[in-house]
Formats: sequence, C-alpha cells, structure tokens
Amino acid sequence: MRTPFVAGNWKMNTTVAQASVLVREMKERLDRIEGVEKVLCPPFISLTVIGELLRGTSIKVGAQNMYFEEKGAYTGEVSPQMLSELCDFVILGHSERRQYFGETDEVVNKKVGAALKSGLSPILCVGERLEEKEAGNTDEVVTRQVRAALRGIESPQGLVIAYEPIWAIGTGRAATPHESNDTIGLLRRTVAQLYGKDFAHGVRILYGGSVTASNIAGFMEQPEIDGALVGGASLQAEEFLSIVERSAAVKKAK
Repeated sequence: MRTPFVAGNWKMNTTVAQASVLVREMKERLDRIEGVEKVLCPPFISLTVIGELLRGTSIKVGAQNMYFEEKGAYTGEVSPQMLSELCDFVILGHSERRQYFGETDEVVNKKVGAALKSGLSPILCVGERLEEKEAGNTDEVVTRQVRAALRGIESPQGLVIAYEPIWAIGTGRAATPHESNDTIGLLRRTVAQLYGKDFAHGVRILYGGSVTASNIAGFMEQPEIDGALVGGASLQAEEFLSIVERSAAVKKAK
C-alpha cells in the first residue's frame, strides 16, 4: 500500500517570523499523526529556520521551486545543490510557474532531471486550464505534461505527482473526487507505460486545488488518490492539521 502524502504549499506567504509561529502551532500535533507522510513547503527564506524547528520530527520540508543549473551567473535563482542540504522535496511545474513565469514543458523536464540528480524528490505538478477542460482535452493535456516532464529520465525514484486542475486552484471550486480519481488513474497508467506497472503502483499521485478539511475525505476515499497538495488551507494551522488527520483516518479505515 502506498503511504498517503499531504504537503502544504505556502506559496509567497509568511515572513520568517510568521513561518516560525505557524510551524510551532502545528508541530507537536502534526508530528503525532501516523500513517501519512507530511511535508511543509515554505518560501526559500524560511527553509533553514523551518528545517531546524522540524529536526527530529516526522515532518519533512520541501521547496517550492528551483533552477536546473548547478551554479553560475543566474541572479536570483536557487540551485538543486543548494536545496539538497535544506529539504527532501521540491515542487516543480506548478501552474503558477508555468503561467506567470513562462516555464515550458522543456524547462520542467530539465528541473525534474536536476532534482533527481541531486537527491531531491520532485513533486511534479500537472493540470489543465478551464478552457481545456471544457473542450474535453483534460486527458491529452495532463498526459502530455507527464510524458514531457519525464522525457529521457530513466528511473525517477522518489517521484510524486500532483494533479492540480488550474481552474480549481485558489478558486474554492474543487474538482469532484470521482473525476479526479479518473484523471489520476490515467496518470498512473501513463507512468506505467513509461516505467512499468510495478513502478507506477508505487508512485504517490495527489490531488490539489481548493482542498479543505471538509472535502479531503471524499478525495482520500478514492483508490487512485494518495493525498493532497494543499495551498491556502495549509496557512491555517487548525485547517491543515484537520486535513492531515482526516487523510490518515480515511486511508487507515480502508
């Protein structure tokens, strides 16, 4: 059985002081939740502080992005080597990176390869825009994104995939559990075509997009959905704790 996985993506929110307060509010209770892998993804500026606060706990740290070069004249960028000392996971290909910063499938592919080379586990984000969904192109879009991101990569050990329909991110309009399960099942079959059924069976695939404590159980009850990539709700200690607790409880009951 795949271990459930819940990650909080704080995006461009919290100062270092605010991030520290948020972690302290969640740390003890979050650490006690068993049966689910828990990851917090703060802004770059807080990775060191949050890592120290979480040292010795079951809670892991992830970054929200990285560049694919090891080092060089890339002002403002952060390399995988820099991150490898600070965290275990890195979010790549998020729709906001694609939309606002022009990241292409080719760039995401380079980042995934560089992360794996440095020992980081990528949380690869894929998802369709509203107009693509309404045109019936969801399957084509998300399979293309997965195939492109993994092109030329022989064995993406530690890979996590997050299906985040762009029309659901931050809108309060989540996809239905059933349709998300169908899409995630398609993604798993796509990974199986690339790396075999055994590998695909072990890959955690998450849902993301307006996840809340009130709707998480419906997603976790689905057989293909292994967890959630949580945005705004992860900035509220009680809400995020409830999401993780309910995720663990549903999977344990199954």
